[in-house]
Amino acid sequence: MSFHKIPKDDTQHQVHLDGATTLLGNDLQEEASRAGLDNHFQRWIEDLKDTNNPELHQLVVDLQDLKAHFGGGAVNQDTVTRLMGRLGTNTLAAASFAENPNTAERITKLGEALSAAAKQLRSGNDNTPAQDLKQDSQNN
Repeated sequence: MSFHKIPKDDTQHQVHLDGATTLLGNDLQEEASRAGLDNHFQRWIEDLKDTNNPELHQLVVDLQDLKAHFGGGAVNQDTVTRLMGRLGTNTLAAASFAENPNTAERITKLGEALSAAAKQLRSGNDNTPAQDLKQDSQNN
């Protein structure tokens, strides 16, 4: 009996994107201590690999680095900030590759959440990325 990998549909990708965005809205230090963080990163990496788009290769590499970093115990804020900032920028750019508008919207939200998380880490404030996003949108 052979097993074929069943391709994920957009709904599954959207659920993973929503989960990642929610995760970034939480306390990242607290999330880093939970066992499920590794699974979030792995699902995200697999979803990107499923697209088979060479333009997204840097996202995969950065996510693998971030996953390894969080899995390594001590979290280096500078490393995480740098990776999340680049992931935010590249995720926003990746939204243009999504064929489904609902998926594109979620990718954009995830990119914004990553950028907000990097900004939060850079400034060292106590706001969650979600609070920063809300504050940014009120200031515009």
